Amino acid sequence: MLKTKLLHPEILQALASNGHGARILIADGNFPVTTKTPLSSRKVFLNLAPDLVKVSDVLRVLVEYIPVEAAVLMTSPDERELPLHLEFEAMLGQGVEIKKVKRHDFYAEAALNDTCLVIATGETRRFSNVLLTIGVILQGTVLPDQ
Repeated sequence: MLKTKLLHPEILQALASNGHGARILIADGNFPVTTKTPLSSRKVFLNLAPDLVKVSDVLRVLVEYIPVEAAVLMTSPDERELPLHLEFEAMLGQGVEIKKVKRHDFYAEAALNDTCLVIATGETRRFSNVLLTIGVILQGTVLPDQ
């Protein structure tokens, strides 16, 4: 047993195998994971039941373990501000570049070869997909175990 909040072996392996510029998709329950992501990406299916596990659950854990440089969010067709996007932005924190795009543009972004990890969730809130770009750990950054 590890002494960290992140225990999933496939997710840990994928994070350890990729670095700056690699992308991680946290997909809601409606996202077409097998048809809209690269064949080469590692796919982890956490979608046990509706709303188990949620995108926000995964995002909350990941931001503690990787530096996030940027994020892409999927907008609703009318492009209105979604409360779930405000939730995601708060978790990502300041300094993270956030881009919001329409569904088919999001699919195109997720399908790029630099999407190394796709985590499918049981999230039922529509348009709750998050595509993260891994950043860098700057020299002098204090890490949790230091």
